[in-house]
Amino acid sequence: MNIGTNTGTNPTESPSFLSQRISHAVERGLRRAYGRFGVRPDRYLNELRRGYGLPIATFGDLFELHPAALDNVAERTISGSRRMAILEGAGFGLGGAFTLLPDVSVLGLITLRLIQKLSLIYGFEYTTDEEQVELWMAVASAAGVDVARDWIKKQVIERLMTRIAQKAGTELAEKITTGMVPLLGAGLGAVLNAYFVTGWGRRAQHYFRDKHFDRRSQRALGPGHSPLLLNG
Repeated sequence: MNIGTNTGTNPTESPSFLSQRISHAVERGLRRAYGRFGVRPDRYLNELRRGYGLPIATFGDLFELHPAALDNVAERTISGSRRMAILEGAGFGLGGAFTLLPDVSVLGLITLRLIQKLSLIYGFEYTTDEEQVELWMAVASAAGVDVARDWIKKQVIERLMTRIAQKAGTELAEKITTGMVPLLGAGLGAVLNAYFVTGWGRRAQHYFRDKHFDRRSQRALGPGHSPLLLNG
């Protein structure tokens, strides 16, 4: 699948044109993940309990667990999303960077779902308006978009999606046109996807991890209460 059309990208196209094409595709993916393809907190709570063995009944219980347990789950989640993105991009790029581009709309979907999972892993739901603001602060941070919390409250999230997608488009276009991403034929799409998901996933993890420790420091633990230390 190509971005936009089946004609591919002409080598003479400017980085700004590539950036625009990629941006539009990423924005489509973000909108899909923000809608019905997003991660449902209730279902993911069950996955954390059954799939990862975390002894929790609510997301609030995550603040009682040893941070190393959460970091382990986060690392495994990033790795899983990276593998999915690599498989999604493995079939693209047969003619090189300027012939075929990966379907970055799917990449945007995978990446936002990853960020949603990281939010939940560190104990932050996104069901209320305030929680939604926190989620999109993390997405903006992962994208390298400098935005104030009050701006998100005042502006519709769709406008922020556009800014984030533009940043992603610029980032990926620069990697292609400057040769920083190797031209690996059929593996080009996989390389781009792995780079994108890993980078954004790590930055989002750092954001939520810092917020998690801030929240832990604010919580008053009862006498004799100590965090649970989990193995792995």
